[in-house]
Amino acid sequence: MNAYDKIISVVQQALTGEIRTSDAINEITAEDLTEVLFSSANGDTSGLLSTGIAASPGAATGKLCLSVDAVLNAVDSGNEAIMVAMETGPADEPGMRWSAGIVTAHGGLASHAAIYSRGLGLPAVCGVTDLTVMESSISIGSTVVNEGDVISIDGATGELYLGAIEISEAAIPEELETLLSWCDEFRAGSFGVRANADTAEEALEAMKSGADGIGLCRTEHMFLGDRLPVIRKVLTAENGTSQRLALEELRDIQKQDFINVLEPMEDKPVTVRLLDAPLHEFLEKNDEQNPMLGLRGVRLALVIEGLYRTQTQALLAAVEQRIEDGGSPQVEIMVPLISIENELESILQWIAEEIEQSSISIPLGTMIETPRGALIAGQLASHVDFMSFGTNDLTQMTFGFSRDDVEASVINEYIQKEILVESPFSTLDQIGVGELVRTAIARSKKTNPKIKIGICGEHGGDPESIKFLFYAGVNYVSCSPPRLPIARLVGAQQAIL
Repeated sequence: MNAYDKIISVVQQALTGEIRTSDAINEITAEDLTEVLFSSANGDTSGLLSTGIAASPGAATGKLCLSVDAVLNAVDSGNEAIMVAMETGPADEPGMRWSAGIVTAHGGLASHAAIYSRGLGLPAVCGVTDLTVMESSISIGSTVVNEGDVISIDGATGELYLGAIEISEAAIPEELETLLSWCDEFRAGSFGVRANADTAEEALEAMKSGADGIGLCRTEHMFLGDRLPVIRKVLTAENGTSQRLALEELRDIQKQDFINVLEPMEDKPVTVRLLDAPLHEFLEKNDEQNPMLGLRGVRLALVIEGLYRTQTQALLAAVEQRIEDGGSPQVEIMVPLISIENELESILQWIAEEIEQSSISIPLGTMIETPRGALIAGQLASHVDFMSFGTNDLTQMTFGFSRDDVEASVINEYIQKEILVESPFSTLDQIGVGELVRTAIARSKKTNPKIKIGICGEHGGDPESIKFLFYAGVNYVSCSPPRLPIARLVGAQQAIL
């Protein structure tokens, strides 16, 4: 029995009293949901060009496009587009958003292309090591494919094909919504499932997919594509006057951005992470040797004091506007990349000074992304209302693996040699990273028994990771909107046990 028919069958059995609703929930697997939620490749695969990292599920066929303009031109002509690049960055956002699928030569499960594709529900293949992107064509081994030629990808297997392939489109039975509503009843009050969402469109999708709120609104993702000049002005300002003007422009834009995200979420919680922009992604030229470990997150905010103040002002203005318009916004502010208690204290003081000028009460929290942050969680917990683990960065820093390129260069080889069973960026490493999570939770709750604990790395949508996190004491997980049904199912299954 295929997954579609299986879901219909178990729901009908529960509705007629043949089985309990809890039995119906346990009968369905995450693999069943993946089968009905995402398209898949089917039939002849003789045109296989290469295999990379399966970065985001789904299958797609379209014209090979090597630039944003090429994607937009293909779409305007009524064609599907597959965007192919050595790697992607914020400037590629318009092309990625309109593509049917993404392929990159570099990167892995936690790369820009992979995270962005999962957020949009687009199939993606990353880390195709034998792929070379040229001006108007690509080469894979001895095969050259010209821009405009048809290619296909399977994001579930990491395969890249020349020409069109047969695709089984996603088919979701109506009974799935009934099943997921039962899941929500079982996990209510014990385990939340939120979405990672940064735009009005993603917030709407999160609501449609049953999110309990937004667990991660990444404010740096609000400065992609044609918005890049705004954040670049802030980062490259040569004097106080130019920086003040740049921050004022940022504040006005961010206010509307926040309104756009808050409106569809109604009274559900929205956790806003203040800017955490790796400079190599946002500046045209950047001399940092280790950009993911350098001047980013709270470190950047301490250098540019007005940055987080301005974002807080924009958020307060957005909340006030939503209240005036009859809304009931519930927001939380999260400070990223804390490793030192004094970092957090300094930033929270600035944020508190801005909040004190309004009548709005906002819970404050921090993101645990570094091993030291996890180890001093007990100290940090005395200053905040909540903590959320950023497990992509925490995995990167615990292993000493660069999340941008290690999967293609090392992890695949490790899996083949049975040094690793699977990528730690796919399923949470319970022995190492998991021990940091457990330690941080225990120490933070000892200091602050009322503290709320979340996780907003992509592990929040992985079934095995969710099971571990549930018993580790996490109050909620947050993942990309397309993975919400899986998280709702698995969370309920753990609550039933």
